[in-house]
Amino acid sequence: MSANIQEFEKTTLRERVSRALRAAVVAGELEPGTVYSAPELAKRFGVSATPVREAMLDLVREGLVETVPNKGYRVTEMAESELDQITELRLLIEPSLVARAHIPDGDLPELRAMAQAIVDGAAEGDLIAYTEADRAFHLRLLDYAGNARATSLIADLRAHTRLYGLAALSERGELEESAREHHAILDAISGGNPGLVEKLMRTHIGHVRESWASAEPTQRKRKS
Repeated sequence: MSANIQEFEKTTLRERVSRALRAAVVAGELEPGTVYSAPELAKRFGVSATPVREAMLDLVREGLVETVPNKGYRVTEMAESELDQITELRLLIEPSLVARAHIPDGDLPELRAMAQAIVDGAAEGDLIAYTEADRAFHLRLLDYAGNARATSLIADLRAHTRLYGLAALSERGELEESAREHHAILDAISGGNPGLVEKLMRTHIGHVRESWASAEPTQRKRKS
């Protein structure tokens, strides 16, 4: 029994570290092209090096990082065209599915709490918490559409998104305002207005590409 509990705790820690590292990559906290060692990341995230190495194996399989022998892991870079393609796919899938999803009124308080967690992450300038809360919220909305394949696809697309503009938005105090778009989406859902839900979702995902994923000039130059 003890061994089973230890294995469960180990798995849970690995999953938790994987989510944090994935969110850090998406949010740009771990910069593309930069090599990070496991001990360095372990210190940064307050864990030992072992779960970091295990978690990085997940990210390597997902194509988010690549191993650099005897040095660590390099965050893979993404072209602007790839981000455009990801946004195009999300726009084709998410708005219509969420608009016609049946979300019970009794579930709205929990969804409100999830939306508020996004706002709180933005207000605190915690880009990793913001990114992870945003991911959980959007995938939860998709779950109500009952299309597991679509949810899995969007989860994969989101993992490969790069939100390079988040830090700049946070520094300007604009990220919290953007985060409140999630509450507006829930207002439309609770109001039984699928047309507005779809419209707000399209606007929101558009912001992801236009503002949140916009690279700083130096990053654009590096990618060109």
